[in-house]
Amino acid sequence: MTVEVSLPYDKEYVTQFSKGLQEPEWMKNLRLNALEKSESLELPKPDKTNIQSWNFTEFKHHVEGETIDSLQNLPVEIQDFLDQEEEQQNLVIQRNHTVAYGTLDQKLKDQGVIFTDMATALREHGELVEKYYMNDAVHVDEHRLTALHAALMNGGIFLYVPKNVQIEEPIQAIFWQEDPEASLINHILVVAEENSSVTYVENYVSHNKEEKTSANIVTEVIAKDGAKVSFGAVDNFEAGTTVYANRRGVAYRDAVIEWALGQMNEGNTVSENITHLIGDNSHSNAKTVAIGRGAQKQNFTANITHFGKGSDGYILQHGVMKDKATAIFNGIGKIEHGASKSNAEQESRVLMLSKDARGDANPILLIDEDDVTAGHAASVGRVDPIQLYYLMSRGITRFEAERLIIHGFLAPVVKQLPVEAVKRQLTQVIERKVY
Repeated sequence: MTVEVSLPYDKEYVTQFSKGLQEPEWMKNLRLNALEKSESLELPKPDKTNIQSWNFTEFKHHVEGETIDSLQNLPVEIQDFLDQEEEQQNLVIQRNHTVAYGTLDQKLKDQGVIFTDMATALREHGELVEKYYMNDAVHVDEHRLTALHAALMNGGIFLYVPKNVQIEEPIQAIFWQEDPEASLINHILVVAEENSSVTYVENYVSHNKEEKTSANIVTEVIAKDGAKVSFGAVDNFEAGTTVYANRRGVAYRDAVIEWALGQMNEGNTVSENITHLIGDNSHSNAKTVAIGRGAQKQNFTANITHFGKGSDGYILQHGVMKDKATAIFNGIGKIEHGASKSNAEQESRVLMLSKDARGDANPILLIDEDDVTAGHAASVGRVDPIQLYYLMSRGITRFEAERLIIHGFLAPVVKQLPVEAVKRQLTQVIERKVY
């Protein structure tokens, strides 16, 4: 069944949508409250990027997808994200807005691990989801897109790791936008309780080069005392999808949140990656690679804010721009008063492959405490002719020399992705977008 809607949505639609999913009362009320607030809130205002005319409203809101019995029945472009040499034990595939495939190792189930789609989580674990959903990391009323997300959320993942549980194998989710006009208003909620650890990887793939739609993604990662969360993602939406991705993390005492994000979208994109280091000795490492081509406009913000003493934050952003693509890379390290002995480091570098491409790298340090260390580096330029000369002098063609330099430039993030199949797929996407 497909339901086409256009903003503004009314209360009746949202109420019936929530009822159809058998959601708890608190979720229905949150949706209705968010819908009301969305009418008065403004769109976000990313630095140096005007998004007022971008498409955030033209889409199909609910599109069901067929389930699959075997991973072998998936298209090749989806299978490429999977490790064919090993049995997939911990995997959810969302096809449009329906779970097409899902599995979780029984040993993890026995330990109390929850890994399921958001609709199922709300039905079966409603009280646990309510405890964290848009409470600590992201709030409904931040701006119009967060409010619309809360009102119209139609997919996503809930991953819960109990206290002291160490998950060795990666947990993986694939979001397949099969219908070219289907929206993905996904909410990803990852909760790691005290002294637990987990690696989560997600992939977005779509096929809509011409049809218009949008993705409004909100991610919340909560790492309790002593927990470690490694979060990897490859966003690969086609040109017809306008993307807003808001990924947030909250790290408590001695907790670690690591981000490795591959931003490979073909359409206009705003991406925020913000981590709050709440606890003493908490740590975050945020790495992003992005490629822009055609007439794409993209805006990326990485922000690590220090509240806890002795907290450590490192931001690394590398982007490659070609054709007439433009991108803004904002790196923000903020040390709040009281966060003594903290360290904020960042590096943003943009490589431009054509004369009409444009990239801005904006390093920002906001320091409200004396006893800290902080530093930044930023560069925008073209392929280094000295590096080219060195490689070509050893018999390598100019084309291959540029290719090696670009892969080396992006390698610090690519190599951090924990699933080999995903790492290979990201490398293939980079090849396709650059050449």
